[in-house]
Amino acid sequence: MLKALAIIVALLVLAVIVVLVIAMQKPDTFRVQRSIGIKAPPDKIAPFINDFKNWPAWSPYEKKDPAMQRTMGNITAGAAPAGQGATYEWSGDKNVGHGRMEILESQPEKIVIKLDFYSPFEGHNTAEFTLVGKGAETELTWAMFGPAPLMNKIMSTVMNLDKMIGGDFEVGLANLKALAEK
Repeated sequence: MLKALAIIVALLVLAVIVVLVIAMQKPDTFRVQRSIGIKAPPDKIAPFINDFKNWPAWSPYEKKDPAMQRTMGNITAGAAPAGQGATYEWSGDKNVGHGRMEILESQPEKIVIKLDFYSPFEGHNTAEFTLVGKGAETELTWAMFGPAPLMNKIMSTVMNLDKMIGGDFEVGLANLKALAEK
């Protein structure tokens, strides 16, 4: 009995070591991105992204916790929650956690957002939306990137973060396409 327990403990320790070794070999940064073609010009699509009041209409994260608490504003007192300096803070259940976004750059062709997660895991990333006009269509790319601390590397050895986050991006982009092509 004691020998069997020792073998089980040794196998568990070995498994932890293997996961740590694999995790430590992963890159120190990550990037997830998806793109979609939309039959609309960039200046028709950008307001859906650039104004946080419009996010409930398309963001897949808005539907993960209908009771989520939201606070929107702008660093410039009295300004609408849109454009450079706009902020959006949320707090919800385990599906959405708690975090904050701030628009750092706002152009019809590119919107850059500082994305801070406070729970369930802390993370400080960048979300970037690029809109490239190609004739009657716009290629919209939604990307998220940032540092990959050891805990993220460990998590990515047991779950496919690109597939998980990328799937949400695909839903959001399809929602934006439907809105912009109306």
